[in-house]
Amino acid sequence: MASVYIPVQGTEEEVRVALDHLPQDASDILDILKAEQAPLHLWLIIAREYFKQGKIEQFRQILEEGSGPEIDEYYAEVKYERIAILNALGAFHTFLGKAERAPQKEAHFKEATQYYNRASRIDETEPSTWIGKGQLCVAKGELQMASDSFKIVLDEDGDNFPALLGQASVYFLMGDAEQQHKKALECYRNSLDLYKRALRAYTDCPPAVRLGIAFCRYKLGQLDRARQAFERVLQLDPENVDALVALAIMDLQTNEAGGIRRGMEKMGRAFEIYPYCTLALNHLANHYFFTGQHFVVEQLTETALSSSNHGLLKSQSYYNLARSYHSKGDIETAGRYYMASVKEINKPQDFVLPFVGLGQIHLKFGDYKRSLASFEKVLEVHPENCESLKAIGNIYTNLGENDKAIETFKKVTRIDPKDHQAFVELGELLVESDWAAAMEYLKTARSLLKKASEKIPVELLNGIGLLYFEKAEFELAEQSFKEALGDGIWVSMMDGSVGRSMVSWSVQYRDQTFFHQLEEQMPVELPCDKVTTLFNYARLLEELQDTVKASLLYRLIIFKYPDYIDAYLRLAAIAKGKNNIQLSIELIGDALKINSKYPNALSMLGSLELQSDENWLTAKERFRDAKDATGGKDPYSLLQLGNWNYFAANRPEKKASKFEATHREKAKELFLNVLKQNQSNMFAANGIGILHAEKAQWDIAKELFTQVHEAASGSIFVQVPDVWINLAHIYFAEGLFQQAVKTYQNCLRKFFYNTDATILLYLARTHYEAEQWQECRNSLLRAIHLAPSNYLLRFNVGVSMQKFSASTLQKTKRTADEVRATVSELENAIRVFSLLSVASTYHSHGFDERKIETHVEYCKHLLDAAKVHRDAAEQAEQQTKQRLEVTRQIALADEARRRAEEQRKFQLERRKQEDELKQVMQQEQHFERVKEQWKHSSNSAGKRKDRSKHDDEDGESGKRRRKGGKRRKDQKTKMQYEEEEEDQYRNEPEEDDYATMTGGDRSGKAPDHLLAAAGLEDSDAEDETGHPQSAIERKRRSAWSESDDDEPARRPAEPSPRADDPSE
Repeated sequence: MASVYIPVQGTEEEVRVALDHLPQDASDILDILKAEQAPLHLWLIIAREYFKQGKIEQFRQILEEGSGPEIDEYYAEVKYERIAILNALGAFHTFLGKAERAPQKEAHFKEATQYYNRASRIDETEPSTWIGKGQLCVAKGELQMASDSFKIVLDEDGDNFPALLGQASVYFLMGDAEQQHKKALECYRNSLDLYKRALRAYTDCPPAVRLGIAFCRYKLGQLDRARQAFERVLQLDPENVDALVALAIMDLQTNEAGGIRRGMEKMGRAFEIYPYCTLALNHLANHYFFTGQHFVVEQLTETALSSSNHGLLKSQSYYNLARSYHSKGDIETAGRYYMASVKEINKPQDFVLPFVGLGQIHLKFGDYKRSLASFEKVLEVHPENCESLKAIGNIYTNLGENDKAIETFKKVTRIDPKDHQAFVELGELLVESDWAAAMEYLKTARSLLKKASEKIPVELLNGIGLLYFEKAEFELAEQSFKEALGDGIWVSMMDGSVGRSMVSWSVQYRDQTFFHQLEEQMPVELPCDKVTTLFNYARLLEELQDTVKASLLYRLIIFKYPDYIDAYLRLAAIAKGKNNIQLSIELIGDALKINSKYPNALSMLGSLELQSDENWLTAKERFRDAKDATGGKDPYSLLQLGNWNYFAANRPEKKASKFEATHREKAKELFLNVLKQNQSNMFAANGIGILHAEKAQWDIAKELFTQVHEAASGSIFVQVPDVWINLAHIYFAEGLFQQAVKTYQNCLRKFFYNTDATILLYLARTHYEAEQWQECRNSLLRAIHLAPSNYLLRFNVGVSMQKFSASTLQKTKRTADEVRATVSELENAIRVFSLLSVASTYHSHGFDERKIETHVEYCKHLLDAAKVHRDAAEQAEQQTKQRLEVTRQIALADEARRRAEEQRKFQLERRKQEDELKQVMQQEQHFERVKEQWKHSSNSAGKRKDRSKHDDEDGESGKRRRKGGKRRKDQKTKMQYEEEEEDQYRNEPEEDDYATMTGGDRSGKAPDHLLAAAGLEDSDAEDETGHPQSAIERKRRSAWSESDDDEPARRPAEPSPRADDPSE
């Protein structure tokens, strides 16, 4: 049993104090120490023993008494013990400062600073004081000052073990705080070097010192050597919890089954050695969280919280506890623990995960601003964390800041181009503002999923289909919807293999017998995630006018999900389109049985009642109920109330003008309220335009209608045919009939597929006012085809025929066809009016019989006049035809003569060309024969004398030969040539034939021709006659000259025969 002995002053006796049985009240010990003036080192030993036993107050009491003024005065000469007591108090307050939170933290640090300063005043060179100051600076986070303190000690004693450890820890913490990777590695290397120096300086140091070396190796990425260092610590101290936990963490980080198993075994062993190791408890809790054992997680974290005062470790414990409650769905409790975790850390860089959880909790409760602040804390630590960026993007979307949301999601796509969810979010945000970009982003998301071989979500394909649907690209929309739906009972319904008996309209939409029978034959499945897509596909079929298949899909949805109200309403809309108002009302009633306050159903029912003369007053109550169901925030119900007031103002019943004005003002007020809620509401703007048009304020009304028309043109979901009709009405009122006609026609084609009798009536009226009688009649006939029971249309047809006939007869110039058409139209008009007169006898159609008879009499009068004009016109037409026939015959005769003359000229020209061609061919053949004969005669000539003796004569004779075009040979050669030439001339054509062939006079041409054939034509003769050479002669002479020029090259030089010529 350890004991200390306190000497009794003035005697040799000692007071024995057992350290294991120190009194609970430290005053007894203090009295003895003071009375006996015990050495200060005994005070320090007893205080340290109290601290080891966990008796902190007694420890503090003894040391504070040992450092009081009286003790300082009495023990003034004892420096080391006094410094040791003061340093112990400074270290104690440093420890409390690290464990406490502000403001107590600052108070403890201040106390520690004061004690260290007192110790420095005793001896400012004491190493232990500087080491204590360094530890205090480390606790305060002032690493550079701590380093300076440790350096002061190391400068004096480079092997000071505590200073080496302190400086090593400072470098290690600097590495953790350094942002630049290279500088951080340098700090870890310096720390490692200092730990090595400490180990060499004190080889018998505790095994825990080697932990510093292991952690430095780990930070430097030297994992194998770090593991060796941790294992060395365990060799020296098998129960070292820190080494076990560190090795366990390294095993867990392998993310392999074997490594995780070994890591958890080490964690369990550390827990067995020291059940209050907070780090081990936190890692065990994290492991059991992923295994789903939340009860164990809560027990471990509660133990960790009670066993540690370290802020970061407590933050991790609170985070584990919050995460456990969060996964169980206890959002409020999870939020409290997330907040507690955040409060335990000084800055997000220490532990950022609680901010993620806290942001999710705030987002769940709709506290977007606080959620945004939490995720921004995460981005301070990890600026490129995509999950936090996507959360912030969703928060901006909920706050209505779409531009910031779009920019945030674009940043996510730049950081991670393979994040398909970010592209989906971008596509959904840009649907209303940029259709093309939205489609591109959604397609990119789909392609990313395909490349990754992942299943494409139904929602994504549904969104792509809706975008195609909006742009009226129905085929592509159908492909997307079918891809999203995949295989199912709906495929068989669409191809007709199932449900053939349901293609008739006679089948009631409320009857589900078919599906019950079908379910007995096969399972009828409709997954919940495909209901919306199937509904959209049915809407597409509606737009394609395939209402039978659309109704099948709606009924399938109702069969599997009877509470799907929108399916009832779409069936009601189809019934209304088929003019089955009663069935439409019944279907809406079925929807209201599910939810009696469903605003869309109430508004739709009110719209149907408004069209009825009997129930139009009840419609107002329906619209009010729809408005109250949404707290006055449903724009459609407000619009319908405005329409009801406008309808009431225009009812045909007799009412005071004040009553009418009141209803119009109320309608305008309601339309304006809708625009206040949504400035882009086109229906409200259309209503205000109508009210201005009622006051003949055409410019204002036209401006409003034009703006609504432009806004509605870009979307298929917002179809406002009324604004087209209203705009055409304005053009009609202003007398712009051409623009009115064009607008009516576009509206009729775009929205009603040219099948609306009312718009055709508007169109006919416009043609009538523009005096386009035939177009008016055609429009009315089309309307009668659509509404054959509408006798008003027939009456208007008769009037248009009458007007056309009268206007034709009033023309000063008219053709027989026009008059005949007039007679036909008048006969038809009389027939129409007569039928109306007969029909009015049996039914009441609102026609005055006397008025009809007046029209009949007037048409008969016109018909008599038209027949006279027709006879005169036909007679004039016959005369005109005869004149035209005579003129035509003359023209044909002239044409025949002209063609005959052209044919004759053509034949002459062709004959002339053939003669010339024949002449050319004969001359060419003759020229070739002469040329061959000349070559033969030249080759058979005798040998010539040596020309070298007669160079001068030969030169002169050559000049004369070129000049006169003649050749001289010896007498024998010349005679032979002439005999051959005579034989050749005997074969020439006869004189008459030649003259005929050449087309000229034989006396003028024959001599020249003979000379030319002999190659002796006179060039001067051409100059005298003044006629140029023909092409044939030029060609022949050119060839002859070439043969002469080539002659010397082909035979040896010969003496000129002209040397013996007597003519020379």
